[in-house]
Parts: sequence; C-alpha cells; structure tokens
Amino acid sequence: MSILNSYEIINNTKEDIEELKVLEGLLEFALSYLKLENVLFNIIIVDNEEIHKLNKEYRGIDRETDVISFALEDDDTFVKMDMRILGDIYISIDRAREQAQEYGHSLKREICFLAIHGLLHLLGYDHMKKEDEEEMFALQERILKEYGIERA
Repeated sequence: MSILNSYEIINNTKEDIEELKVLEGLLEFALSYLKLENVLFNIIIVDNEEIHKLNKEYRGIDRETDVISFALEDDDTFVKMDMRILGDIYISIDRAREQAQEYGHSLKREICFLAIHGLLHLLGYDHMKKEDEEEMFALQERILKEYGIERA
C-alpha cells in the first residue's frame, strides 16, 4: 500500500504571503518525521478578525489567538477510515506577525512554528499539564530545528 498524505495550504487573506512557500517542505518533513501515513488536513491562513470569530463561535473566547486546531478525531461521531482525516488548522497572519516581532525572529519561523504546533494538536498533543507541554514543545522544536528552522 502506498503512503498518501494530503494537505492543503489555503490563504484566506487578501495578501500574498511569501513565507507560506516554506510550509510545503516543512509539512512533508514533519509527516515523515512523525511517521504519519494516509493523513489529510488543511492549514487555513486568516486575519485577526476571522480567527476572533472562530474563537468566539467555537471556543467561547472573545478575542483573537495565533492558531486554532479543529481535530476531527476528537469528535465521538467521527467515522474512522483508512485515511485519517485530521482536521483544520487556522493561523492568524496578523498574530503571527506580532509574535515574530515580539519574539525577535522571522515571520517564516513563526508561521512554521504555528503550523507544527497546530499539527501536533490535531494528533492529540496538548499543553494543559506541565509534562504534556514539555513533551509537545520539545517535539515541535526538534522538528523545526531538524528541518533548519531556527529561532533567530
């Protein structure tokens, strides 16, 4: 059986975001690194207004955040198939820019960080407890570093 991984990077903003070009290679690397086969997911780039609406409607949070992951496998009514349909990752380009500046690194690095962070959430990782946070953050940093995405 051949490995089929499919994802789409959707830019729902009105701007051309050059930094998104690196995501395809990073995602291919991450899927291989995590030994994932037959998965499907989307990354949707939005602005603060759109992510604010999503937060308010689906999470009861009345503000924008940097990333939201909607993991389909978390839904008890989800029917499992040969292909794992992981869900959607929404990234706010506005928050990504703010955080890149705040943390002193590139927008490319911030977008890559948020994409991997969101992917790990789709796979069931979280950071609610200290030990879970340490595991998740260490894994995302290893993936980014081994792909060549550094903090500076």
